[in-house]
Amino acid sequence: MTKPPPPVVVVHADESCLGNGRDGPTPGGAGALIEIQSAGVIARRDLFISAPDTTNNRMALCGAIAVFGLLSQKGSRLRVTYVSDSEYLVKGMREWVPAWRARDWRRKGGAIENLELWKQLVHVAAYHDPEWTWVRGHAGHPKNEYADHLAVRAARDQVHSSGAEPSGFLAWLADRQRVNKFTGYDPDQTFLDEAAGRGEG
Repeated sequence: MTKPPPPVVVVHADESCLGNGRDGPTPGGAGALIEIQSAGVIARRDLFISAPDTTNNRMALCGAIAVFGLLSQKGSRLRVTYVSDSEYLVKGMREWVPAWRARDWRRKGGAIENLELWKQLVHVAAYHDPEWTWVRGHAGHPKNEYADHLAVRAARDQVHSSGAEPSGFLAWLADRQRVNKFTGYDPDQTFLDEAAGRGEG
């Protein structure tokens, strides 16, 4: 008897770095909305991390590492649709990493920036079947906007979630729909479309 495929987790992630271009520390944050369907119900959780002095690129990598590390605690292999507006992250995992690994983690143009983070992400993501999807940031995608909200708050307040916390996404969305933003948006249908491989990117 053929085993059913593993469940699909859809992650919408974003990162933030405050004070870019200014002197002094640049605090950063990363946020993720994690969705999975179980027994016909879509469960949503939030994850967010912060760092006192960092870059957008480092936070995109650290956020992905945190998400896949958390998913690995479930002890089962998952299909993960990871949606991010970071071209650095998505292009890196789709294109750059395979080439770097083929050359023993070297690139033609010199040293690989954030090499240890890339290696760590490859390691934790290998426990699952990820699909890396790019979405344009600040383009009216509610789940991307919510991940941005989590990331900016984490960067500003320098806070971390205690693992995956119950999500505030539906309340956040309802607040915006009350002022005629994202009207008609169906978060459950979006999840189903993305889980079926029909998301944007």
